[in-house]
Amino acid sequence: MTAKTVVAFDLYGTLLSTQSIVKQLEKHCDNAKAQSISVLWRRYQLEYTWRLNSMGRYEDFSAITRNSLLHALADNDEQLSDDNIEHLMQAYDSLSTFSDVKPALSRIATDPTIQAVIFSNGTKTMVSNSVLRSRDLSPHASVFKEIITVDEVQQYKPSKASYEHLAKQTGQDPSQMSKLWLISGNPFDIVGARATGMQAIWVDRVGAGWKDAAVPDLQPTVIVHSLEHIVKEIHSHRL
Repeated sequence: MTAKTVVAFDLYGTLLSTQSIVKQLEKHCDNAKAQSISVLWRRYQLEYTWRLNSMGRYEDFSAITRNSLLHALADNDEQLSDDNIEHLMQAYDSLSTFSDVKPALSRIATDPTIQAVIFSNGTKTMVSNSVLRSRDLSPHASVFKEIITVDEVQQYKPSKASYEHLAKQTGQDPSQMSKLWLISGNPFDIVGARATGMQAIWVDRVGAGWKDAAVPDLQPTVIVHSLEHIVKEIHSHRL
């Protein structure tokens, strides 16, 4: 029997649209400001993880998400009550999926050669809430055989340790990372995975093209414009 190919899906910015939080922010401010807060919230969320990695420190992703929201609000001269902050945090567990997620996951559900997992910086609670309870993702929860987060290794992507943690959790040999696939809409995640030898598909939904030059020789294995193309690409590159 042919071994299954482990395919790890990033969550935020890949399956879930972080921009979908704008609808919740509009309950507290106008659309322009809601858009600004949403963009900065995501920017600081990522920036804080990289800072902590560099400092050799760890705060869980829930705390980072809350603190980056406070930073984004302050940049926009906005203040919200503790209750409103809590409501926004709860809403973050129910972000909307991108339109190509449902057909892609339906396709994967019928492919016996793929072992799909979630691989996220989010806490186990945050990710589990999104996958098991959200209106968009919960119908497809059975597609994912495991939810893997960086909680245990306490290093955020794109650290090498985080991807090796993925390998160990899925029963793969860390010395054979090329058998693992990452699916992500985040360039930093793609570069991190490729640095360990993993295969990586970058989801370029807006058709902007690959511009990341942090490490010029680290490129995605494949670039797709929709998640619906990933199964075909994985089969065509199967080792």
